[in-house]
Amino acid sequence: MAKGTKNQSKLSISKPALAFLKEYINTPSPTGFESGGQKLWMNYIKPHVDEVFTDPYGTVVGVINPNAKFKVVIEAHADEISWFVNYIADSGLIYLKRNGGVDHQIAPGKRVLIHGKKGAVKAVFGWPAIHTRFGGGERKDPQPSVENLFLDCGAKNKKEVEALGIHIGSVATYEEGFDELAYDYFIGRAMDNRIGGFMIAEVARLIKENKKKLPYALYVVNAVQEEIGLRGAEMIARRIKPDVAIITDVTHDTTTPMVNKIIEGDVACGKGPSLAFGPAVHNKLLSLVENVAEKKKIPVQMRTVSRSTGTDTDSFAYANDGCPSVLISIPLRYMHTTVEMLHKDDITSTIQLMYETLFELGPDTNLSYF
Repeated sequence: MAKGTKNQSKLSISKPALAFLKEYINTPSPTGFESGGQKLWMNYIKPHVDEVFTDPYGTVVGVINPNAKFKVVIEAHADEISWFVNYIADSGLIYLKRNGGVDHQIAPGKRVLIHGKKGAVKAVFGWPAIHTRFGGGERKDPQPSVENLFLDCGAKNKKEVEALGIHIGSVATYEEGFDELAYDYFIGRAMDNRIGGFMIAEVARLIKENKKKLPYALYVVNAVQEEIGLRGAEMIARRIKPDVAIITDVTHDTTTPMVNKIIEGDVACGKGPSLAFGPAVHNKLLSLVENVAEKKKIPVQMRTVSRSTGTDTDSFAYANDGCPSVLISIPLRYMHTTVEMLHKDDITSTIQLMYETLFELGPDTNLSYF
């Protein structure tokens, strides 16, 4: 197995692809409101596929060789965590509910965009100054929670808030976008999992540019609503009825401080994509992917999951009559924050592993356990 072996591939991220990635990361696509990012992704993938279709909730699918009977899916999810406007006080302060697993502890002091009826409105998560939070006796430093967090957009009262187009149900996303750090690290909010959407689009691009022919129909799926229960994947899996599914998402870099390797396993940025053992992961398909990694000298890292992968893999694996599915994850630091961080080498290695795996699959691939 090629675990830890340096990837000999010369695959890199082109300037046009990097420009798309930056724009894609910077385009708000909160759960349930993904259409902005989905339009961008659809326009990027159209030249590289034979047809494109969407479903009623906004999942976008590009198809290569659509008339073939055997169907293979490569999939990522498009949505990002966010906040819902839940209550507008007479003072003009705005109180919230979660939309997905957004982390309340990172919110104080953050800048956001509230997406209302008149467009995006700038606001901040207000928080009392440190000078005012400490007191004598039993008074404790308050901790941020959904109940005490609020947004301040500068409005003096509820009427002014509503005049800006902000309403109950408006969605707020963090303002921070794509940036680059030293030693080939990328950061930004919503790397989970727009990096997956970028990678599957790049796989489609490589197939087109290298003039490769597939003996099956390839469905390149960018699904909505993963962050609130894998809902987009559940819908599209029933529609496509694939024979095989390859899912890509992020996983934790467990070298991060305060992450327990005994619980989360041993995975690090820069050491290649992570493959998972788990009930939803088909063992023979996983072995096929491992063999591809070894043959192509693509470094991979192994981990385990328990009852659920926590990704769209579960929706595809258990859809219809069952679909052999595998999860290829990219290591990520600081998940569900505004500085989600990953390594460029892992991006290119994950793209290559998915791409090479597709040419080892076909209608005659035996994935039966018996």
